[in-house]
Amino acid sequence: MQELLILRGNICYSTGKKQLETADRGYLVSRQGTIEGVYSSLPAEYEDAEITDCGNCLIIPGLTDLHVHAPQYAFRGLGMDLELLDWLNTHTFPEEAKYRDLEYARKAYEMFVRDLKNGATTRAVVFGTIHEEATELLMDLLEESGLITMVGKVNMDRNSPDELREKSAGESLQSTRQWLEKIRDKYERTRPILTPRFIPSCTDELMSGLKEIQREYGLPVQSHLSENQGEVEWVRELCPWSDFYGDAYDHFGLFGGEYPAVMAHCVHSGEEEIRRMKQRGVYIAHCPQSNTNLSSGVAPVRTYLERDMNVGLGSDVAGGFATSILRAMADAIQTSKLRWRLSDSSLKPLSFEEAFYLGTKGGGSFFGKVGSFEPGYEMDAVVLDDSQCPYPQELTVKERMERLIYLADDSQIAGKYVAGKKIK
Repeated sequence: MQELLILRGNICYSTGKKQLETADRGYLVSRQGTIEGVYSSLPAEYEDAEITDCGNCLIIPGLTDLHVHAPQYAFRGLGMDLELLDWLNTHTFPEEAKYRDLEYARKAYEMFVRDLKNGATTRAVVFGTIHEEATELLMDLLEESGLITMVGKVNMDRNSPDELREKSAGESLQSTRQWLEKIRDKYERTRPILTPRFIPSCTDELMSGLKEIQREYGLPVQSHLSENQGEVEWVRELCPWSDFYGDAYDHFGLFGGEYPAVMAHCVHSGEEEIRRMKQRGVYIAHCPQSNTNLSSGVAPVRTYLERDMNVGLGSDVAGGFATSILRAMADAIQTSKLRWRLSDSSLKPLSFEEAFYLGTKGGGSFFGKVGSFEPGYEMDAVVLDDSQCPYPQELTVKERMERLIYLADDSQIAGKYVAGKKIK
């Protein structure tokens, strides 16, 4: 008998950017970790199967965090009065240098992984540090958590503090290869991803070498793009041969295409950059909380959605102070309103349906058929108990879910499944 899992509850999921499907006291059926369907009444073929009744709880797809810095978790909420480059030098780089100490790394990473596991996130794309051993430790902890993640050992060989700069491109590439060989075939749920921090911290030699590693190992890549105006200008000075920031990645073949790429932020991407991202299938990790905290601006997410580009949400801890992608949905709506009102009235604010799509199916697609309850999708699900957020009126499933992106915290999470396996 194939492993069958049936959940009953109030089901809510995206089928498209503006399409939200709900089922009051419906049935979510999966077999061997793959969705078979959502039903208002249970088909006869399942009548004898065991049912997990979630009562009046909401059941939604697991959330995907497309961009989060694990070593920055320890200083969330600090330096929020600074802009990006000052914040990196004042808080980020000194903290990340501490991860050469494995005892410190374990203590900090255990906190990060515990938070991620207790939240509504089921999949994440994660930055580590330049340190091989600490990055492997992070992957060990994430593997034990039951989450499905991609984790990168960071590369940076210029424009960084001495204690956090690899001595040469050769050393950085050798360290990356050693890390990849050591973890080869080690994990079931945790995969490596190439991670040049951003163009200002990586020499041309390093970027070229990472492309060779990408071809050899067949790996995706993650980095940052057009987050801050000062950063964009810096890239223009460092790479005068490039047409725009993204072109500097594309020059080395690290901008999507044959191998997937996720680029965080894309706040100040111009028309040429947007066209190239669309052409290469680059994933955009929209990080509204971080972009607000670090005064970077508001990304034109409406443009990305209307052009049918790949876009999801990122918490960007510690630029963002919360790992919650539910909170990121709310932030995405709020910041889109500010952009519409204050700078570009041509881009309408995001709707709840669109924000929910970004946190589920939009970002989840970086991992494949993930983030929806449509047949054939992997069975990632979160059970939410909103009884602690009482209401006197009659609310639909959609309205209850809309409230929770603003009101939920970890205490509302009553169950969590990743690829059909219960982890909470």
